Amino acid sequence: MTRDDQRLQGGALTLSAFIAWGLLPLYFKAVSTVPALQLLAHRALWAAVLLLVIVSVLGRWRAIRDTLATRRTRWMLVASTLLIATNWLTFIYATQVGRVIEISLGYYINPLVNILLGVLVLRERLNAFQGAAVALAVAGVTNLAVQTAGLPWPSLVVAGSFGLYGLIRKTTQLASLDGLFLETGLMAPIAAAYLAYTEVQGTGALFNGDAMLDVLLLMAGVVTAVPLLLFASGARRITYTAVGFFQYLAPTGHFLLAVFVFGEPFQPEVQGVTFACIWTALAIFSADTLRRYRQVPAAAR
Repeated sequence: MTRDDQRLQGGALTLSAFIAWGLLPLYFKAVSTVPALQLLAHRALWAAVLLLVIVSVLGRWRAIRDTLATRRTRWMLVASTLLIATNWLTFIYATQVGRVIEISLGYYINPLVNILLGVLVLRERLNAFQGAAVALAVAGVTNLAVQTAGLPWPSLVVAGSFGLYGLIRKTTQLASLDGLFLETGLMAPIAAAYLAYTEVQGTGALFNGDAMLDVLLLMAGVVTAVPLLLFASGARRITYTAVGFFQYLAPTGHFLLAVFVFGEPFQPEVQGVTFACIWTALAIFSADTLRRYRQVPAAAR
């Protein structure tokens, strides 16, 4: 396979991953009769089961064992598990109560949150373009808070939890597949116990007479793991800059679904101004990223 073929294949796989993530609210809407916490438990449990099979087939056990050899990594894994669980629960709940637009805003903000975390935690320097992008994002969120008399907390929780999650993953040598398996593995016993409790109490949604709902709940593992596998496979074949541009597809999908499928209200003077600020900030950020990428010699890339 030629290098161009690899890039084409990598682009197709990465595109598929972000499209799948962009359509994720459709899945959560389809199972919206299931309480958010119970749905989170199903997602964690069945993802852990599926990833257990995948990790075994790929022979990743030695790499996982070596990764867990240090105490610091184990504690960082606990922290990343709490963060991704918070992120998933917020996403599920916001979708169920008709706040997908705020989820979209959160994932648009996320790259800019990453910049701030890099400055505050990793002591990275903020250039003028990045500073302008962050300032515009703050202005957009402030506008939404003032106009609606409250902060868009789903946006901030999603962006903050995923930003911190990414920071932990950046500072620990843990492959994406291995990390997600360990995170869902940590959640799985608690999830299984909670689901067993709901069944005993008669409030469990699984095997309760709705065959289609049963299938959808059991598919939670596929919905969680497959996009990650597509992304992990595709991202290795394309540039990191290209991956950065692909990441905007998922929140764009959320936004389009929220407005045109779920019928969530979109007011130009409220959400319109905020999204205009965020989109302008992302345009500045993307242009700066592309500029700096082009300055790097081809061999170094």
